[in-house]
Amino acid sequence: MASETMNEQTFLVLTVLAEETLHGYAIVRAVGELTEDRVRLRVGTLYGVLDRLVASGLVEHDRDEVHQGRLRRYYRLTNEGARALHAEIARLESNARAAATRLRAWGFEGGPA
Repeated sequence: MASETMNEQTFLVLTVLAEETLHGYAIVRAVGELTEDRVRLRVGTLYGVLDRLVASGLVEHDRDEVHQGRLRRYYRLTNEGARALHAEIARLESNARAAATRLRAWGFEGGPA
């Protein structure tokens, strides 16, 4: 996955896991907070993303805990996941610089309005 373009959900899950080990519902909340609720992950979407990330070695299962009678599975970013996130950040920054350069020709300066 490191050589592929990441979709937004994958990027955001890796981003929140770069800060701390989290369980599923906490990942959903953290993504909402990070994006100011612009992105709201559904549980089914989240676990599909996590399954793919675990299978590709970018995220790993950390531990399970029982909280109020329910099992919480915690996930953490791997070193490979950190490298993939870093590469995606570099790709996005490069694309943003190229777009900003072209927009300046139209008289747009600075960041997003």
